[in-house]
Amino acid sequence: MPVAPWPPKNPEQLGATFTKLGWIGFVIQLVLLTVPLVLALYMMLGFSPESAARKGIDLSNYLSYGSLIVAIFTAFWLFRYTRLGRRIAAGDPALTGAGVLKTVWIGIWAGAIGIVFSMLQMFGAAGRILFVMLANPQTGLMVSPQIGGNPSQSISALDGISLLTLLVLLTAELVVLGLSLWLLYRTATPAKPAKA
Repeated sequence: MPVAPWPPKNPEQLGATFTKLGWIGFVIQLVLLTVPLVLALYMMLGFSPESAARKGIDLSNYLSYGSLIVAIFTAFWLFRYTRLGRRIAAGDPALTGAGVLKTVWIGIWAGAIGIVFSMLQMFGAAGRILFVMLANPQTGLMVSPQIGGNPSQSISALDGISLLTLLVLLTAELVVLGLSLWLLYRTATPAKPAKA
């Protein structure tokens, strides 16, 4: 792992970058994380357990707890960037360039893991929808077999909720990865001297 030039030539500027991007990412994460939670509540409260839309469907199949846990961790990690930014700006002698880079790399890896989880789930959800569409007669808009049919052979609102949730989680993790990569660049690259 490369060692960042430490102490930075302009710690106030680097600290302000960490604080600003940390807050931006944290707020974006909170906004994006509310969408899957609201959709999950809608699904749990909006459909009775006996409805055809919920028979045979387990929430863990559509909303991976792993992705949600990673998204919550990355939101916490972005908040941690704000605290780290304050310490950098204050010139905390306990900080080292390697320690700051390690913190940023953890954010990068957490975002990457979240992206992989979301992508795998999106492939699974899209594959399931494709399988159901191919298994049903090719009659156009009909996406559900007759009443009382096999729910695993039908497409419901839960499939739409699942895909939207996965897209939101993927977007949240892409934000984390992008901000963390920018912070890595800002930390590892020496500051240019100010022009006189």
